Amino acid sequence: MNTTTRPIFSHKRIALVAHDSCKQNLLNWVKKHKDALAPHQLYATGTTGHLLERETGLKIASLLSGPMGGDQQLGGLIAEKKIDMMIFFWDPMNAAPHDPDVKALMRIATVWNIPVAINQSTADFLLTSSLFDQEINIDIPDYDGYLKARLD
Repeated sequence: MNTTTRPIFSHKRIALVAHDSCKQNLLNWVKKHKDALAPHQLYATGTTGHLLERETGLKIASLLSGPMGGDQQLGGLIAEKKIDMMIFFWDPMNAAPHDPDVKALMRIATVWNIPVAINQSTADFLLTSSLFDQEINIDIPDYDGYLKARLD
């Protein structure tokens, strides 16, 4: 598939997700980086979003809980170019009943080429990158061109 570019503006739209066993780790990470995250638009799957908002005072747009469709909602926002990066503290040691949804979320994040951190070290790298507060252009699939070619 051909690609095109889209901007990721300096004001980021950031998804925050955590498996149950990692929610406290994500909460601690968000508290540590609260000042850096505050100027950005934050999204989270349901339980995580409510926990983060209650414990940090940050404004979080909460979707449904992951197992209830929140992972899929988040994937839809990524495909609509409404999410610029994702921090997903996931537990590789415990299978979750909604693992297929998680796999689909990771796939769509890869398709749309957004930065994704799956652990605290990578999240720290993303947040402290010189690109975090800058506008950058990323390559994304040329969906309009793809659709046009399929319909012609």
